[in-house]
Amino acid sequence: MTASSVEQLRKDGNELFKCGDYEGALTAYTQALGLGATPQDQAILHRNRAACHLKLEDYDKAETEASKAIEKDGGDVKALYRRSQALEKLGRLDQAVLDLQRCVSLEPKNKVFQEALRNIAGQIQEKVSYMSSTDAKVEQMFQILLDPQEKGTEKKQKASQNLVVLAREDAGAEKIFRSNGVQLLQRLLDTGEPDLMLAALRTLVGICSEHQSRTVATLSVLGTRRVVSILGVENQAVSLAACHLLQVMFDALKEGVKKGFRGKEGAIIVDPARELKVLISNLLELLTEVGVSGQGRDSALTLLIKVVPRKSPKDPNNSLTLWVIDQGLKKILEVGGSVQYPPGELTVTANSRMSASILLSKLFDDLKCDAERENFHRLCENYIKSWFEGQGLAGKLRALQTVSCLLQGPCDAGNRALELSGVMESVIALCASEQEEEQLVAVEALIHAAGKARRASFITANGVSLLKDLYRRGEKDSIRIRALVGLCKLGSAGGTDFSMKQFAEGSTLKLAKQCRKWLCNDQIDAGTRRWAVEGLAYLTFDADVKEEFVEDEAALKALFQLSKSEERSVLFAVASALVNCTNSYDYEEPDPKMVELAKYAKQHVPEQHPKDKPSFVRARVKKLLAAGVVSAMTCMVKTESPVLTSSCRELLSRVFLALVEEFEDRGTVVAQGGGKALLPLALEGTDVGQTKAAQALAKLTITSNPEMTFPGERIYEVVRPLVSLLHLNCSGLQNFEALMALTNLAGISERLRQKILKERAVPMIEGYMFEEHEMIRRAATECMCNLAMSTEVQDLFEATGSDRLKLLVLYSGEDDELLRRAAAGGLAMLTSMRPSLCSRIPQVTTHWLEILQALLLSPNQELQHRGAVVVLNMVEASSEIASTLMESEMLEILSVLAKGKESPVMRAAAACLGKAVEYGLIRPSQDGK
Repeated sequence: MTASSVEQLRKDGNELFKCGDYEGALTAYTQALGLGATPQDQAILHRNRAACHLKLEDYDKAETEASKAIEKDGGDVKALYRRSQALEKLGRLDQAVLDLQRCVSLEPKNKVFQEALRNIAGQIQEKVSYMSSTDAKVEQMFQILLDPQEKGTEKKQKASQNLVVLAREDAGAEKIFRSNGVQLLQRLLDTGEPDLMLAALRTLVGICSEHQSRTVATLSVLGTRRVVSILGVENQAVSLAACHLLQVMFDALKEGVKKGFRGKEGAIIVDPARELKVLISNLLELLTEVGVSGQGRDSALTLLIKVVPRKSPKDPNNSLTLWVIDQGLKKILEVGGSVQYPPGELTVTANSRMSASILLSKLFDDLKCDAERENFHRLCENYIKSWFEGQGLAGKLRALQTVSCLLQGPCDAGNRALELSGVMESVIALCASEQEEEQLVAVEALIHAAGKARRASFITANGVSLLKDLYRRGEKDSIRIRALVGLCKLGSAGGTDFSMKQFAEGSTLKLAKQCRKWLCNDQIDAGTRRWAVEGLAYLTFDADVKEEFVEDEAALKALFQLSKSEERSVLFAVASALVNCTNSYDYEEPDPKMVELAKYAKQHVPEQHPKDKPSFVRARVKKLLAAGVVSAMTCMVKTESPVLTSSCRELLSRVFLALVEEFEDRGTVVAQGGGKALLPLALEGTDVGQTKAAQALAKLTITSNPEMTFPGERIYEVVRPLVSLLHLNCSGLQNFEALMALTNLAGISERLRQKILKERAVPMIEGYMFEEHEMIRRAATECMCNLAMSTEVQDLFEATGSDRLKLLVLYSGEDDELLRRAAAGGLAMLTSMRPSLCSRIPQVTTHWLEILQALLLSPNQELQHRGAVVVLNMVEASSEIASTLMESEMLEILSVLAKGKESPVMRAAAACLGKAVEYGLIRPSQDGK
């Protein structure tokens, strides 16, 4: 009984494998192994599992499974061959060749084994010759770079470029590593010359990239502290190169070895967790180190943002976050509480505090329970108290600056800090200070507090008059503009609700006009003009403000120029203003019955502004496109800064979707680089943001030539976002647009079809072929029709027990003409590629003959042609099928069509009759026709 169960499961696995369901096959083989199979059966099952892992591109597991099969049966030639394939993919060519030699000795006449052996021998030869020729080159390059006589020469510059290029190839990186390269690169770093330091850092990137052991060895030689300290140098290019190197090192320590070269793996005991903590600890130390450049401090914060928090909430381990909070929260708060002007002990940039806020927010969001969050609050409050109490005015300013930092990041912690005794009172009092630095700190704290619902009412009651006074009577634009932003926040507290106005009629328009005036004044520094954008981001909730803003070409131009500047902290405000202008925020029309009920109960009902109707929104979109919004957004997406948060990405995705809503606007978006900018937005960010960006990509792919919109390799990157729209949590419109876009891509090339198959889209597309909504069902059928050009999809239709062919035949007889066209096209394609399917058409339904006759009798030329091709394929495939067709009314229909005007339909009908004559089923008439 067990033996029969094992055999049945193995057969089930084989069928699943043939159908392309490799994971299902793997499960079947695993179940069979658990039933006490004989050693011979175990060998077969293990080698079959190896085949599945090869198809799934999991080469380590494929090697393991094949080795288990060989342990059971040393002469299993299939297992030996599969292990050689896995070893080749893993780059272990010397081991792969041994398995192939064994295969050839067991089956000397097998041409597949002979060809594989020749190929791998050629690869080994190429590798040996490359490595031997590289030895001398590496030595020569270092001699030139370390020669003091070659200082600043073209020869030295060329040697440094060659070294960097060589390190990009794994074989070259390994050669540099084995040639004492890390020690020599250390000497280049010690020279202090920027060009040589850049060359050394970029070469180290190649050595450490995706290679854990080389990364650990490099840190051991250079010293973790030494590598991190390079971040703090004044030279911006060197600092950024060091940041890139550290990012690569973090990735290597987290992911381990991905590439084939093992290097000195066996000689090094790797403890990734320890090395990670040492690196992070040094970064935290750098944050508060005096003498470190502002750029270096920002880079350290950026690295901590990327490395410390969990990538997914599904990962239960947030121990690294808890460790960083315990060890470094005070250091992060110290950076967040520092001011750019006047310079303090710590040198910071305009972006430092925002980066610190983002890091604090990421750490807080990564906490899992109330106890962890309470510890975070306690540490923050203790730090603020330590500066606020007993440290004089300077301490109070530092405390308030830290509160502002928290309000911009984890606002729960910021709100609790505002409630500490004396904090809010100090903010109000210092706003009236005669010292500009003190006023700046207090007004900014007031602005950030005004954005929080819990404090807005308090400030409306106590701070509005103060802000108005600062705005009207302030002598410094830096103070006036910040006071204006506070008023803007309070004035927009009603959001998009037209009936909720905080200030008198026309006040918001006056505030917006002043914001635009400051925004356009290029005599004011970018850091101050940023606040004008902050104000507009709040005021553009009002549709009147939106209308005036998009009419002001100078203000739009200034906004877009500022978004491209070094002032990165403006990005979120720019994106927020654009979302408001395009109405791309989420809005649902209230149910009329619920509105009536709310009015009866005397409850407040939100009202939409008349100028927020679709016609006004479309007009605003046109004006933004004409002003160059796409090129500005493209530059924003390219920003490599922590300020481009997931939330900011989502806002940009929303705007892009609004911009491509109208068919005629999509060409403009593509021409200004919108297609390229959407790809990273669709692959990274919040789930909502990725979905919005993917939908925008789908719209572009449907209505434009994908090869022009996404040139080169970029077209293959579009597939994954489109497939993500097929999931059930997406709307019907998103499903439909994704299917249409994939249909276009599937019709371009086999490589694109393979990419779609690799993303496992076929089962989802098949599911939508059963959808009740006729447009989705039709789009899925059209997509499957184009995918049918791939042999893998043809195999699915040909698989035993599959109903896929039956569905296409039945759909060819539906009332929906477009659905019939798609299904008939798929049938014509499949019966041409796989003649064996022709004999199965009569078996899938008793109505097959009626369906084919209806196609041939259709007034639609396309349907006629597709039906004629299917009939021709069936006639050519088998004389028995031809006989059945000629005995029916099909003969009369074909005869009529064959006498018609010259056309593809007439030629196909004539070919059918000619084949029937050839079989002897019919005879030509006396006139030879």
